[in-house]
Amino acid sequence: MIVGLGVDVVHVKRIHHWLATPGLVDRFFHPDEVRTSMERGPGAALSLAARFAAKEAFGKALGTGLSGIKLRDLQVINNYNGKPDMLLHGTALDRLNEAGGGRVHLSLTHESDNAIAVVVIEG
Repeated sequence: MIVGLGVDVVHVKRIHHWLATPGLVDRFFHPDEVRTSMERGPGAALSLAARFAAKEAFGKALGTGLSGIKLRDLQVINNYNGKPDMLLHGTALDRLNEAGGGRVHLSLTHESDNAIAVVVIEG
């Protein structure tokens, strides 16, 4: 059963600003997300934009937004084939459980200016 569906788009320009502001990226992203995104060199902002869109889409799929969730508790990873997945920690895992959610499905796409994420929460 589908518990929720969320979609979000993030303009990459927004992330370039965050990267230029010391400490700002660390507020919104899990340390492993920052590390793996920065390893992408010039593609770091695009990678972080997709990950931030995933966090916003997760909140929309919950139907409650991100209120009460620490953004660093939502972690986007890629498996050995590059498929994105979402790991939930602390506040994010608590909110998923409260909503009756189980499995989280994630799809990401991006172009030079925008990143889009779709999240489906299965019960």
